[in-house]
Amino acid sequence: MDMKYLKTIARIFYGAGIAGIGILHFLYPGFRPVILPVPPGVTENLNILVYLTGAFLLITGLLTATGKWIKTSSLILAAALLLLFVFGHLPNRLTHMANVLGAWTDALKLLALAGGALIVAKAFPGEKHSKFIDTLDKLSFLGKYFFGIMLMIFGIDHFLYTDFVKTLVPLWIPGNLFWTYVAGVALIGSGLAFIINFKVNIISILTGVMLFLWLILLHIPRAVAMDTSKDPNEIVSVFECLAFSGMAFLLYFDKSKND
Repeated sequence: MDMKYLKTIARIFYGAGIAGIGILHFLYPGFRPVILPVPPGVTENLNILVYLTGAFLLITGLLTATGKWIKTSSLILAAALLLLFVFGHLPNRLTHMANVLGAWTDALKLLALAGGALIVAKAFPGEKHSKFIDTLDKLSFLGKYFFGIMLMIFGIDHFLYTDFVKTLVPLWIPGNLFWTYVAGVALIGSGLAFIINFKVNIISILTGVMLFLWLILLHIPRAVAMDTSKDPNEIVSVFECLAFSGMAFLLYFDKSKND
């Protein structure tokens, strides 16, 4: 495959993932937990904030997917997601079950999605922008580290919460415990590789393929099989995995990598 097409596909994956999460804010009550850990009942009289958040994610996701004002929109998206992480997720996590690694799942996903926006900005330079955007652009190198941290910790989760993780392996695939450990090692290894800039060329492609396979073999079938009329968490996981796959592929084009 011509790598310029891979870059376009990866950008579309990330943008579509963000836009999809945005759409869900119009279809279900309240914020999606990955965006803001607030119960739907708290926001039942503040739906305008939920809709504005959904619209923001939808618009910035579509701009990324279509390649319109991509650097500006992705950096604004990154700033917004980081603010939600710092002022939405961190206070909640630091005061409730801060020492339980599994409780950090949504916070880490949001940090990684913010990193994805920075990865997009770094992969698509060239357009003119304001001093504010230039300032944000200086943070774009952090994107792969945010992503790498999530991958590493999720890999560790595979060993800490084995009984739960192995239930995610499709029943038609034998050896669910074996694949749980294999996936854990793969996640830790890919996350560490991104953080220390080790063989990013090949690791980014392998990680992108792995996440895309999980999207097809695991997340989409689970979303189809489960009742999502009230809880869209499985659908959110589909969009998250699509975005993460795109992020991994985009790291192939990180000029700061050391291969």
